[in-house]
Amino acid sequence: MIPWHQYLMGIFFVIAGFFHIQKPQIYERIMPPYIPSHKTVILITGILEMIAGFLLMNQESSTIAAWGIIVMLICFLPVHAYMLQEEKASLKLPKWVLVLRIPLQFAIMYWAYQYA
Repeated sequence: MIPWHQYLMGIFFVIAGFFHIQKPQIYERIMPPYIPSHKTVILITGILEMIAGFLLMNQESSTIAAWGIIVMLICFLPVHAYMLQEEKASLKLPKWVLVLRIPLQFAIMYWAYQYA
């Protein structure tokens, strides 16, 4: 039986992935310039987040989904660093929120690791 908090994480990633596809312009502003093909990368990461979310909610595929989520979050760390460095990428969020987002990524990785 999958615990409720595993479903919660799965739903969280499905929704996050959906927003990558539905509102890509939000994510375009936070993409570092050294990452090529912003729109394509945003679309692919959205699809991958949705797949990982659905796989996490299935006992047979939850381990691979959890590791996939951890790898994705590691890959997203440069975006969070860029948001701290570039005001135009900060989405006008307070600096403390941007700083807090980085350890939050590690907390989410730890959460995902519970299902690996």
